Amino acid sequence: MRRDVFQAIADPNRRAMLGMLSAAQLNLNQVAEHFDITRSAVSQHMKILTECGLVVIRQKGRERYCEAKMDKLGEVWDWLYQYKLFWDHKFDAMEKLLMELQSKNNSDGHP
Repeated sequence: MRRDVFQAIADPNRRAMLGMLSAAQLNLNQVAEHFDITRSAVSQHMKILTECGLVVIRQKGRERYCEAKMDKLGEVWDWLYQYKLFWDHKFDAMEKLLMELQSKNNSDGHP
């Protein structure tokens, strides 16, 4: 089953792992040290991050290093952008209304 980015970022542990890996490549043990969950749980989270394309795991000698692929988060931005446009329009309308009310109050002799 192919997972999507939204499934990956739905879990706080995976978001934290992704944040760590965005700063540096780490092996699985280094990632696991930062979490109060089993090594098996960390591996399962990494599997999900890998399946959705947010993490690539490469073998270097005996170690497996995890690298974040943040460009996949573009899918989240594309989805959120439509709502940004919606709220931008709402805030622009609210600003216009507030300016009209302020102008009306000023013309009525109110400070």
